[in-house]
Amino acid sequence: MSEKKMTSSRRHNLKSLVLSIAKGLLEKETAQIKVDKEKYMSENCPPLSMPGSAQELQELCKKLHQQIDKVDEERYDLESKVGKANKEIEDLKIKVVDLQGKFKKPALKKVRLSADQMLQALLGSKHKVSLDLRSNLKQVKKEVKEEVADVGDWRKNVEDKAGMDGRKKMFEGEA
Repeated sequence: MSEKKMTSSRRHNLKSLVLSIAKGLLEKETAQIKVDKEKYMSENCPPLSMPGSAQELQELCKKLHQQIDKVDEERYDLESKVGKANKEIEDLKIKVVDLQGKFKKPALKKVRLSADQMLQALLGSKHKVSLDLRSNLKQVKKEVKEEVADVGDWRKNVEDKAGMDGRKKMFEGEA
């Protein structure tokens, strides 16, 4: 199976297209964040009206300080919750690593299954597949090498090999 390779101009064109789409998405996201911020500020922070007298100005400062304290408390609470959650995540990660290191794999038992039983276990009981492995083997004819042995007198054979002449004949016969 051969896959067609993409030409460099096509790859460059697709890359620039993806980058332009990503740039558009980022611009939309930043615009949405700006709109959300302005909406939140208009809901939670009413426009500031500057009072004319010093007494009203002090009351406004006290009110603003109270709001700042309230926001700081909420921020602190959220930071502590995030810190606790991060600490818990780290502890769980450490536990996972410890468990992976300490877990011992159990020794597996040897199971003898025939080919039919393995197929039934793999395919389920629906499939009745009988697999006779021997029927798929090729038939090989064995060639038996029969050495024709001289069934002559064994004494004569021994006499021929006896002495130096016999040893010489034996080596010449092998070579």
